[in-house]
Amino acid sequence: MAREINDSGIPIQSVYDAVEGPAAELGEPGAFPFGRGIRKDMYRGRLWTMRQYAGFGTAAESNARYRYLLARGQTGLSVAFDLPTQLGYDSDAPQARGEVGKVGVAIDSVDDMETLLDGVPLDRVTVSMTINAPAAILLALLLAVARRRDIPFEKLGGTVQNDVLKEYVARGTYIYPPKPSMRLVTDVMSYCAREVPQWNTISISGYHIREAGSTAIEEVAFTLANGKAYLRAAQSAGIALDEVAPRISFFWNAHNDFFEEIAKFRAARYLWAQITRDEFELRDPRSQMLRFHTQTGGSTLTAQEPENNVVRVTLQALAAVLGGTQSLHTNGKDEALALPTADAAKTALRTQQIIAYESGVADVVDPMAGSFYVETLTRELIDRSRRIIAEIDAMGGSVAAIESGWMQAQIAESAYLAQQAIERGERIVVGVNRFAENEGGATIELQRVDDRVEHEQVERLSRFRAARDAAAVERELARLASAASGTENLMPFFIDAVDAGVTLGEICNVLREIFGTYRSKEVVA
Repeated sequence: MAREINDSGIPIQSVYDAVEGPAAELGEPGAFPFGRGIRKDMYRGRLWTMRQYAGFGTAAESNARYRYLLARGQTGLSVAFDLPTQLGYDSDAPQARGEVGKVGVAIDSVDDMETLLDGVPLDRVTVSMTINAPAAILLALLLAVARRRDIPFEKLGGTVQNDVLKEYVARGTYIYPPKPSMRLVTDVMSYCAREVPQWNTISISGYHIREAGSTAIEEVAFTLANGKAYLRAAQSAGIALDEVAPRISFFWNAHNDFFEEIAKFRAARYLWAQITRDEFELRDPRSQMLRFHTQTGGSTLTAQEPENNVVRVTLQALAAVLGGTQSLHTNGKDEALALPTADAAKTALRTQQIIAYESGVADVVDPMAGSFYVETLTRELIDRSRRIIAEIDAMGGSVAAIESGWMQAQIAESAYLAQQAIERGERIVVGVNRFAENEGGATIELQRVDDRVEHEQVERLSRFRAARDAAAVERELARLASAASGTENLMPFFIDAVDAGVTLGEICNVLREIFGTYRSKEVVA
């Protein structure tokens, strides 16, 4: 039976005719408001970066996976960190016990970062790091490695996620309260604008907002509202926005509603161009472009019949490409059960390569242009997202909406309604609530992180601490504490500290003492 309304609540017609309104004003590819793509030639000139997200166990094990993927045609690295690293704890901290290397790679020191990036030509391969609360410190670790290799910072390209607002609203790996967290974000922006000009200093993430249960409309609205908050924070820090806005990027989810996802990417580009030009008066076209990475939807994967996930990921990846993504990660079929095996990661990469080289979709710029349905959906997403952004503005912006718990409550409500629709059978999940087989789940090989990883990492950290210059460490920690208590940009202090042997956890503990820690509000859907 055909749907009468989609997952975002947009009515579905049986047939669509020509559309008027904002979606009819998307312009030409490569021109304001960039609704049809940020480059005139799009993939005819350069394909998207195939950036598979990977990291587990030790730095050496993750490095082996990166080399495996690069040898098979991956064109950029994307680093997943374990939970202790994401929360600013060293691997020997009591809070890290049982989690070291489990959902990503453990990085405690500059030696770990050197091992992680061994053999990776940092001046030729871009590196994306999915890290937020301690993002400035992980970037400092990478910069310290580049400095040791005599690679000029201006030759480095990559992205640090650095989007702490979505941690408060959707993901939970925050450390400090919003105000000092925003200081760290703008310190990275300001420092990189001067010293690391090709680095994307923030990747504003709708991905985790969608994974937490939002609709596509909320994903766009909440993410762009967060983007406005970062621009305001940069303004308040005295930063000229046209110096930093060109290095702002976005990170979107790709879910199963194929045409809505294509329209979502188009709508987001259109809205960001309007926001940057009309609200912030940015005139550099690079500041108005919404450049983005896409990851296929982790929450759409099923543990039942995991082979079905290959089909889901293919559709989602195709939607991202038709929507004009600049880089893409495709999930492994087994990720509802564990971290992906090497074979699952290879299949996910091959999915991108088949789309790029065999499907023909990269031959034409914006091939969905003129689809009455897609253009209508684009208009609906623009209008509905704009109304939510206006509502957030009326509250005082994203930070106020997050601190009050409003944004979290909206996501919780959407997640609840979606789950209810699945349980009632109104939203079909093949192999789960329709066409399910009761013969037991398929047996597939899974990636396992052995408990030995934690023991080895703690031993490695102990040896690192024993070999370093203790006086230099104390001196750098004192310098950092003094700078953090004032208003100086902290990036140079982070780089000097990690280069002298100070660990991630030691730096974060100093900042905890000065900035304090954040406790979330209870959210009731």
